[in-house]
Amino acid sequence: MDKEAEYRNVRNAALRLASLSDEERSAMLLKMAAAFEENKERIFRANREDIEKAGKDGISNALLHRLVLDESKLASAIEGVKSVASQKCPLHEVREKRLLDEGLVLEKVTFPLGVIGMVFEARPDALIQIVSLAIKSANGIILKGGKEASLTNSTLYEIIRETLDGAGSVMLLSSHSDVDTMLKMEGYIDLIIPRGSNKFVRYCMDNTHIPVMGHADGICTVYVDSCADMDTAVNVCTDSKVQYPAACNAAETILVHKDAAETFIPLFASSLEQYGVTIHADERSLPLLKDYSGKVMKACEDDFHTEFLSLELAMKVVDSIDEAISHIAEHSSHHTDAIVTCDDTNRERFFNEVDSADVFSNCSTRFADGYRFGLGAEVGISTGKLHARGPVGLEGLTTTKWLLSGNGQIVRSYTGRDARHFIHKDLLP
Repeated sequence: MDKEAEYRNVRNAALRLASLSDEERSAMLLKMAAAFEENKERIFRANREDIEKAGKDGISNALLHRLVLDESKLASAIEGVKSVASQKCPLHEVREKRLLDEGLVLEKVTFPLGVIGMVFEARPDALIQIVSLAIKSANGIILKGGKEASLTNSTLYEIIRETLDGAGSVMLLSSHSDVDTMLKMEGYIDLIIPRGSNKFVRYCMDNTHIPVMGHADGICTVYVDSCADMDTAVNVCTDSKVQYPAACNAAETILVHKDAAETFIPLFASSLEQYGVTIHADERSLPLLKDYSGKVMKACEDDFHTEFLSLELAMKVVDSIDEAISHIAEHSSHHTDAIVTCDDTNRERFFNEVDSADVFSNCSTRFADGYRFGLGAEVGISTGKLHARGPVGLEGLTTTKWLLSGNGQIVRSYTGRDARHFIHKDLLP
């Protein structure tokens, strides 16, 4: 079968999936979750082989952390599938309903996007999340995982196909050249979601006519305000950096108001001691780190544009919230940024003026996650402003149609001297 026929088959299978009821699609997900649980030793064996090979190939620690699919991660992924199954159906939701004239009713209703092309790197648990969201939202999904997780991904895919009678709406690609083929399938794919390096995301955008959604980098910042509660600031900044440093929502930069610096920085450094975090510090924060036993180096400008994805961070002392917001505007990847403050006015300013997909106050950047947001799971986090922004769950995998129902009305009746007039009455609260 040629590639075009394979893509056409996925599109046709997606149409059949959309014809099923929400209850039927949710039952598919629960069946899939049970199959992953029953086959977990098979999954772990495949994952161990991938990890062993990746270690020999010398991949980075950040990628290696993402590659691991252990008992805890698999249990979390399975719970995510069950959560997606229990979510409200995102389809056939009437967003707007308007009476244009007597007997002429307009509705704006949600429908599946169609077929999604998803390219992701080392995280095999992402495959589980993506497939569950695609099935629930009645979308076809074409997946290309990183080569470092090839055996784990193929094992998960085999289990899905065995469990769901072939799962024709799901297709797993295997070779790097398949990505270039996918990017040329504008007649069969409605959206490309790349999860990888800035260079790779840009490559996708430059080599396809298909809409691309996603984020390239996760340069996330926490700003400690002048009036921040110190215990809160230390806990939030520590969790944002060390809870899972390889994640795209881990903090990479800590900005500290000058009035809080002398108290906060030594306390924060003490909190980081046990983790061995390397700190790239600006000239004003360097003296306040003299007692820190970990590695400290003078920060350069590039450090504030770096997604470390490891136990490293950049630190800078700022004179005001204005300087903090300006710094974020210049260096942020518009993913997730947070403020720690007791000042409601500053919190509102930060919320209003920081132009990122996720903007938090007094809590860890690590909350930027589809499951934690109650979306069940996510296909990724979008930093764009069109269609979807932030963690993209079920709603982000839908589009809308305008449905107009009449009884013989024609536009000519609404033109000329004796024209009828539109009522334009909203029928939804």
